[in-house]
Amino acid sequence: MNTLTVSEVTLSFGGLNALTQVSLDIRPGLITSIIGPNGAGKTSMLNCISGFYHPSSGEIRYGAERLTRASPHQVTKKGIARAFQNLELFGGLSVLDNLMLARHRHLAYSFFHALVYWGKAARLEAENRAFVEDVIDFMELEAHRKRAVGSLSYGIQKRVEVARALTLGPQLLLLDEPMAGMNIEEKEDMVRFILDIQKERGITVVLVEHDLGVVMDISDQVYVLDFGELIGAGSPREVAANRKVVDAYIGED
Repeated sequence: MNTLTVSEVTLSFGGLNALTQVSLDIRPGLITSIIGPNGAGKTSMLNCISGFYHPSSGEIRYGAERLTRASPHQVTKKGIARAFQNLELFGGLSVLDNLMLARHRHLAYSFFHALVYWGKAARLEAENRAFVEDVIDFMELEAHRKRAVGSLSYGIQKRVEVARALTLGPQLLLLDEPMAGMNIEEKEDMVRFILDIQKERGITVVLVEHDLGVVMDISDQVYVLDFGELIGAGSPREVAANRKVVDAYIGED
């Protein structure tokens, strides 16, 4: 497993800095949370890591691989997947079909094999179907597997979004506010899934989340952004005692 290293990344839009010389060290096997008030630059950081934005300066590395200028497709091939805050699903397709589509890059066979559906094509299709079915079981989506995603409740759709990312087979999973808009019961379920993703599947998790109670309960390390700058880092206890962090959330005395 690799360490994700973000070194002095700055992201500018015109004359405005969304991120200013931010450095992160995402250690493998842990749950790392990135928190901060609205507009702090949390999603911008995930966009840089996942290749949707390219930093104006600085460097991003995943192990020995340089990701600073990589495309989203290239980042995914390196073993990094992302679940989006705004659902990136096909509402008219079933849960199963959405997840199978996410496995398309693993279906490496020729047009001839696809045409006759024999040998390599049949074997790869079976292997990928088995992988997807395992994810469906893991995320407890069996009852919804053939239902159109658009007909499901918001909480279940968020679960499908995380499942879609898992079907890519990542070593590192980026979760952008996976509990936004959920009720208490749905949040408790999502917390359980995140912990299981880390512990049972051995996946490194980077979590952007506004629910500080959740963050402090499940995170191994926490980074705090405010107006695009890093103002705190450490264990949940260390971050909670950081005066700059307290001032950013509740204002100065």
